Formats: sequence, structure tokens, C-alpha cells
Amino acid sequence: MNKDALQILIIIGVGFGSLVAIIVVAVFAAYFKLWLRAFVTRAKIGPFALLFMSLRKVNPTSIVDAKIMAVQAGLREVTTERLEALYLAGGNIRNVVRALIIAHRAKITLDWNTASAIDLAGRNVLEAVQTSVNPKVIDCPDPKSFGRNTLDGVAKNGIQLKARARVTVRTNLAQLIGGATEETIVARVNEGIVSAIGSCATHAEVLANPMLIAKTVLDKGLDSQTAYEIVSIDIADIDVGVNVGARLQADQAEADMRIARAKAEERRARAVAAEQEMKALTVENQAKVVLAEAEIPLAMADAYRSGSLRAKAST
Repeated sequence: MNKDALQILIIIGVGFGSLVAIIVVAVFAAYFKLWLRAFVTRAKIGPFALLFMSLRKVNPTSIVDAKIMAVQAGLREVTTERLEALYLAGGNIRNVVRALIIAHRAKITLDWNTASAIDLAGRNVLEAVQTSVNPKVIDCPDPKSFGRNTLDGVAKNGIQLKARARVTVRTNLAQLIGGATEETIVARVNEGIVSAIGSCATHAEVLANPMLIAKTVLDKGLDSQTAYEIVSIDIADIDVGVNVGARLQADQAEADMRIARAKAEERRARAVAAEQEMKALTVENQAKVVLAEAEIPLAMADAYRSGSLRAKAST
């Protein structure tokens, strides 16, 4: 190999090395701050990994922030590959990591697969975990959807009671996927309160111990197959309404009176019709008598002519 060829190879090698050096410098310059943050927090994400994220259309900043939160919280199952996969699937990696951190701190069983599945299913996994730690209160009935502020039930003695309850629920993470939503809980509790009032002998029994309603409703297991677990049911307010039984009896008596009047009118109409029929029959019979009386002179005349009837000689 002559000197000229050797010099060309050296120039090419230097140029290639310079190009590689420029690329490395450019990568470090572009991702230095992110890499430095990941390095000092032991997130273990290299500069070229950040470059490849950009090439895969993954936001490196989001991945680094989520990975740092996971590492600082001691979540070893949260890897860079899992974060990238969730990001590319359209998930909210920040919410998922925060939910895992809260569950880890509160000693709630929640793994990465379940949390990411909940997020990808469209549920707010962070809100679900927060509700599991800090239960929320639901008004029953909900005035916005129910249209009224109270539930109306009628005891066996016919007295109407107007009740309003507050239900404390927490998220059941095991059934969050595929479980019924908050609307189902509200509907079941509404039905349970009305049924519980209806099963009481008197309204006084409910007023004396409103917790009878709560106990009856809780015993029915209304949170079955739902995404929530009912912690407690508290009767916030209960008032006496109208006497539905008396009103129904009055309405029934009025209906019975109308039926009796109708039947009496029917009997009167029958009697009037029968009377008119008898009058017509009497007139008919009277006409027959008149006709019969009119035939007597004709019969006597025929008898005279035939000689069957003779006048008796006077003595």
C-alpha cells in the first residue's frame, strides 16, 4: 500500500471518527440535562436511550420524569421499557406511576399490569387509588340525575316517609375492570331504601330507629360485582309524608260508591223497563178485551140467523 492510499484511509478514518464524535457531542448536548437528571437519581437511562426514544416518537422528558418518581419511591417493577410501551399505547404514564406510589405507600395490592390495564381501559387509575385510600361520599338520591331530593317509601301502615342517605364508598381495585360504576351503586341503594321502608310495619318504627334502613340495605350486599365497596350507609334525613294508605282507602271507597251507584242505576233502569213492559202488556190485554167484546154482537147475530138462538116467549 503506497503512502497516498494510506493517507486517504487515515483521512477517511479521521473524518468518520470526527463524525461520530460530533454525533456523540450533539446527543450529549441535546439530552445532557435529561441524562444528568436520570444519572443523579439512579434512573439508569443513557443518552442514546433518550435518542432512540425520540426516534420512536416517545417523549423522553415524560419517561425520565416517570422513571425518577418510580425509582425514588422504590418501585422496581417500573422499567423504562414498560413506561415506553404504555406511552406508545396511549396510556397516562404519570397517573399510573403516581397511583402505584400511593398504593405502595398505603400497602394496597396493585401491580403494574393491573394499573396499566385500568388506565388503558379508560378509567382514572389515580382517582381510583385515591378513592380507595380516602373514601368518597355519594348522595342518595342524586338530585342531578334523580330529579328529586328524597326517596319516597311507604310503610305497611300506609304512611309515606321521605328519606335521604349518604353512602360512603371506596374503590374495589380487584373489580375495577369490568365492575359496575357509581350509577349502579346509587340505583341499588335507592331501591334498597324504598324496599326497607316498605318492609317496616309502621312508620314510627323507622322514625324511632332509622339505622334499621341502613342495616337492611347493607345486608343485601349491594356492592356485589361493582367497582366500589360500600363502607357505610347513613340516613341523613327522614320526614313523614302523606298518609298514602288513607288516600288509597278514600279513593277505593269513592270507586266503590261509584260502582254501587252504577249498579243501583242499572237496577232502577231495569225496574223502569219492566214497568213499561207491564204497562204495555196491560194495554195489549185491554185491547184484546175490547176486540173480544166487539165480537159478541156479531156472534149473537149469527146465532139468530142460524136459529141457534131464539127469543124466549113471555108468559
